[in-house]
Amino acid sequence: MAHLFPGDRDEHGAVLHAGIVRDGDTLKLLVRDVFPAKPGQDYVPGQHGYRALSPQFIHKHITACRDQGLAYLAVHNHNCDDRVGFSHIDNASHERGYPALLDIGKGVPVGALVLGRNSIQADIWTRAGRLSLREARILGPRLRRIYPAPPAPARSPGEEEAHDRQIRMFGQQGQALLGKARVAVIGLGGIGSLVSEYLARLGVGEIIAIDPDHLEVSNLSRVVGATRQDAQARATKVEVAKRHAGEASLSRFTPLEADLARESVAHQLRSCDYLFLAADSMRARLVFNALVHQHMIPGVQLGAKIRSDADGALLDVMSAVRPVHPGEGCLWCNQLIDPQQLAIEAKSDAERIAQAYGVQEPNPSVITLNAVAAAHAVNDFLSYFLELPSARTEHSYRHFHLVEDRLNIVMPRKDENCRECGKDGRFGRGDAAALPCLEG
Repeated sequence: MAHLFPGDRDEHGAVLHAGIVRDGDTLKLLVRDVFPAKPGQDYVPGQHGYRALSPQFIHKHITACRDQGLAYLAVHNHNCDDRVGFSHIDNASHERGYPALLDIGKGVPVGALVLGRNSIQADIWTRAGRLSLREARILGPRLRRIYPAPPAPARSPGEEEAHDRQIRMFGQQGQALLGKARVAVIGLGGIGSLVSEYLARLGVGEIIAIDPDHLEVSNLSRVVGATRQDAQARATKVEVAKRHAGEASLSRFTPLEADLARESVAHQLRSCDYLFLAADSMRARLVFNALVHQHMIPGVQLGAKIRSDADGALLDVMSAVRPVHPGEGCLWCNQLIDPQQLAIEAKSDAERIAQAYGVQEPNPSVITLNAVAAAHAVNDFLSYFLELPSARTEHSYRHFHLVEDRLNIVMPRKDENCRECGKDGRFGRGDAAALPCLEG
């Protein structure tokens, strides 16, 4: 934005390279690289209009996008604020040039963006037709939405009376945004079942719940909504979560009794608005981390850990909330994905025993510790997604230590050369890169 609006009230240009996500009829473009056009060199007086990108600059970037499987977007600004649109000169330019760019790009989407200071419009060309913009999102400490013009006041669908008390905090607009949200909960055990309930009662529009496991009697102390009859029948955790959510909410609930590591499962999350990871496995962490950075979906990794000495005395009791946002908080950079444990998880129980790894003992778990992590994580989601006031300006990890009565705030590390969150890796590549999944 600083390049387009330096304060001279003039027109400026740039080119964006964007990852492509196609999910049914929806096209989502993920801006991963911004290339400002230098005035007088790359952005020059136009033959048909005021200014235009130079042919050399265009060719350099459309061929780069073609070779990397990325969308090509040309950008310029208009000197306006909350409403913006293309001029007839702009549209005529698109009609002259974009059919040829589609051919040069071998079918990758091409198009234009025009920006006001607080508005945006798009004209996207694909092999299937021409598309305009529904919404643009700017990811940062808070999610910012911008539109071609101010949207009409929205009302939350359906359960206004049920949500009356929270509408007094979020407003009708905020409740309506929750009603349109699509959120995934990965792992429906002690923490995930709480997160699922919170989201349902908040009125989140669609909840996708993923867990391959069945209930056992030992789950009853911490999986909300579970009954002894469920444990005796070995009901699936996702079906229990669906039933429990439906008792208090009209949220659309999609239960997936499956492993996130399966390609067919992970692909269903590419158009989610937010991800909650409440599963213990390294494979789930690996795929979750890839979805966040590759498909630019904000999320959070949750956990609770209890450590004791050999005599059973408590050493540490911790609830963890670790935000993972595109390009930030990467689980690889912060050594929260253990390659050795990934290899062990790929083995069967018999193979682990034969190779002296043993079969992993279940970790201690207490519902109140789970609730600390779940509540803070869902509050963070609300602050981020609804742009609520907050003193937090960074996505820091938070570790709540019960024994020491201490909150530890950790700034995540970042390796600029990381193959997961870095620009030379899967960051923002969308469908152009494969997720680290198993087939099926």
